[in-house]
Amino acid sequence: NFFKLLINCFIFSSLSSPFTALESLAFPIYAQQNYENPREANGKIVCANCHLAQKPVELETPKSILPNTIFETLVKIPLKKDSKQILSNGNTGELNIGAVLILPEEFKLAPKNRLTEKLQTELKNVYITPYSSKYENILVVGPISAKKSNEIIFPILSPDPESNKKIHYLKYPIYVGANRGRGQLYPNGEKTNNNVVTSSIAGKVSKINFLEKNTEVQILDKNGNLVSQLIPKNIQVIVKENQAIVQDQALTINPNVGGFGQTESEIVLQNSERIYFYTVFCLLIILTQSIFVLKKKQFEKVQLAEMD
Repeated sequence: NFFKLLINCFIFSSLSSPFTALESLAFPIYAQQNYENPREANGKIVCANCHLAQKPVELETPKSILPNTIFETLVKIPLKKDSKQILSNGNTGELNIGAVLILPEEFKLAPKNRLTEKLQTELKNVYITPYSSKYENILVVGPISAKKSNEIIFPILSPDPESNKKIHYLKYPIYVGANRGRGQLYPNGEKTNNNVVTSSIAGKVSKINFLEKNTEVQILDKNGNLVSQLIPKNIQVIVKENQAIVQDQALTINPNVGGFGQTESEIVLQNSERIYFYTVFCLLIILTQSIFVLKKKQFEKVQLAEMD
């Protein structure tokens, strides 16, 4: 069933997005498999269920846009580009980033044939896909190498209220969630190796064995029983032999260098006729004020002439 779902997600993505590629299934697929909508009722984006560390994220959007136009939404993910993360096989590797952008309904990913050459160049090798056939206004991307860039550009096509009666000239919210690095939990609740390893019992560290694939910490409890705990390789052990420890005490540093953050912004779908009318209104006010000033000066000249 998993492989069928994987193939279906890929087929859908290939048909619906000009930026689609298989690599885009890596991070978003966990959310796509387990959640119909990535934003929960309390406002939390579901990526936070696996990426437990909180990190900042920035969202830049235009304040207002016209109907049926292409605009850019920029997601900035602050991080240290030289950071290394623990991979699932225990090795260290480059940090990756990913994001989920939740747009207002009827807003969509811009078609490739409407993008400028500059924007197409910036989006080269960046694969953005709709979350699902039901939520085409929700876009996912990742993983992207953080070494290349810590910014993600989403090209968006705004709807036209004149041809789409589901949309109106109003202010709309935009939500984004972005992660850097691997999470601490898998969707099934199982811990990844990207966590602090804690002691399962209280006692004394009897011996530390540095093996080929992991590190073995042997703990002697108060009853003289020897318990062994295996620690994934490349995670630094902070306890020493003959050290007394308590249950749940950290045996290693925290290997996680990533985290997840979310933020939101607002955008106004502006009616061009309102802009024209407002411009004309402002010009009329300026013209009226100018006439008043000229009349005042003319009146002052007449008064001076009468006084003379």
